[in-house]
Amino acid sequence: MPETNINENLSKILGQIRECEKNAGRSMGSVSLVAVSKFHPAEIVISAIDAGQKIFGENRVQEAAEKFDFIRESGFSPELHIIGSLQRNKVKTAVRIAQCIESVDRLELIEEIEKQCAKIGKTIDVLFEIHTGEESKAGFTSEESLLEVISNCNQGVYPHIKPKGFMTMAPNTTDKEQVRASFRTLRLLREKMQSQFQNLDLRELSMGMSGDFPIAIEEGATIVRVGTAIFGERDYSK
Repeated sequence: MPETNINENLSKILGQIRECEKNAGRSMGSVSLVAVSKFHPAEIVISAIDAGQKIFGENRVQEAAEKFDFIRESGFSPELHIIGSLQRNKVKTAVRIAQCIESVDRLELIEEIEKQCAKIGKTIDVLFEIHTGEESKAGFTSEESLLEVISNCNQGVYPHIKPKGFMTMAPNTTDKEQVRASFRTLRLLREKMQSQFQNLDLRELSMGMSGDFPIAIEEGATIVRVGTAIFGERDYSK
């Protein structure tokens, strides 16, 4: 995809985000854009960086490591979020390359993240992924297990981890009310957890993608994850 198209697409998406903020009565700039660059080469990411994009999302750790090591060696400093399901054996690489892991969905995973961060003396942001829709398989499904993890964070059990909020995937459906219900569930959970753990800053709500981010913003998203609308479909023939 030519760089001019990425410029145009980014401008269009950011304009839509600002319009959604305005329509929802929210302050301009209250929603951040994560450009989902999975399956797209480093050169395309660099084009997006040149167009002003700062935060990128990847869900395949090995692909992300090769890509973003090259990008950083080329003199760029993008922020990287890991947004896909994360296996424990990939955590060592993930914490090295990322500033935020959005897909923390179980106790064992956060323990491994703490272990690997401690080894390299790095503090990393995390979001807790919550299962809010029938089509979504990943994420905490038990409030009890979520409470255990957040309570541990509150007590300083994981000194290299900074909990920042929550993430979810809406169900894959054309029913906008189901999608809205998913996002509302996450917002209400965040409000409940923030009230219970006032020493933690759990402000972030990462929800909404190319097809449904306007609804997410109406429901309080602070981060939206957009890929196809920026980069287009990946050409697998190459």
